[in-house]
Amino acid sequence: MAPFWAARGRSRALLWVVAAVCCFSTSPILVRWAAESLTAFEIAAGRLLLAGGLMAGLARLRGERSPQREEWLWLGGVGLVAAIHFGAYILSLDFTTVARSLALVYTAPIFAAGLGWLCCGLRLSLRQWGGIVLAVAGVAILAGFEPGLDRRKLGGDLLALLSAVAFALYSLAGRRQRMPLLTYVGAVYLLGGLWLLPLALLDLSVGGYSPAAVGSVVALAVVPLGIGHTLYNAALRLLPAATANLLATQEITGGILLGIVFLGEIPSWVTLVGVLVAMGGIGVVLAERNV
Repeated sequence: MAPFWAARGRSRALLWVVAAVCCFSTSPILVRWAAESLTAFEIAAGRLLLAGGLMAGLARLRGERSPQREEWLWLGGVGLVAAIHFGAYILSLDFTTVARSLALVYTAPIFAAGLGWLCCGLRLSLRQWGGIVLAVAGVAILAGFEPGLDRRKLGGDLLALLSAVAFALYSLAGRRQRMPLLTYVGAVYLLGGLWLLPLALLDLSVGGYSPAAVGSVVALAVVPLGIGHTLYNAALRLLPAATANLLATQEITGGILLGIVFLGEIPSWVTLVGVLVAMGGIGVVLAERNV
């Protein structure tokens, strides 16, 4: 049997997404630590700018070509979508719970499948649509929607839904992109950070840049974004956006495991049921060879 790093095509892309999800899973804990003294826009802009600089530097070291003049408008649009995704998600945590926000953000596979069907001619079977619905239902169970909804939580929920739509668009854009990978992600991250920079400067946390907060933002830039999202974008070149989105929902599962280790949060039986339902939905979709 060939080693996992020798896998090709679809199998390699699936491994990349699994590795990306492992990196994504560190994000909630790191955001929580950074948010003790920094605003959502500072965190989002900082991680995007740092990751963008890192990826752009690696692209130059690898000798990848720079974006052409006509590509910058497209990259600016994708950067705006990335800024909305990261900014809206982190900001939503100021108004609603982590559970509600993550569950709503990971309705992204539904938006990715629908937009892919409408705009890109992506064909999904009835079984695949059922698997998508099952996976998202598992995420909802896993996150544990709590009863009671006020205007503040509703605002946070709407921000999380906005993040989900942006994540779907971001995934579809990555699926269609063929410029060198590090060049592409470096430009998207940098431009996304520049879109958010004015908002970060307007709400600057004077004195909030403690070593712990700065270290958390740097870790967010390197692990879930620099490594995780770059692997995710690499996989998108070989997988439909809806499939990659579905696998990314397991960030919640990874977050639970890290929460046990670092935060002492023991999952309930409802959480475990949600994990099983979500994984069942993913299995149904991936069983179809056209995804």
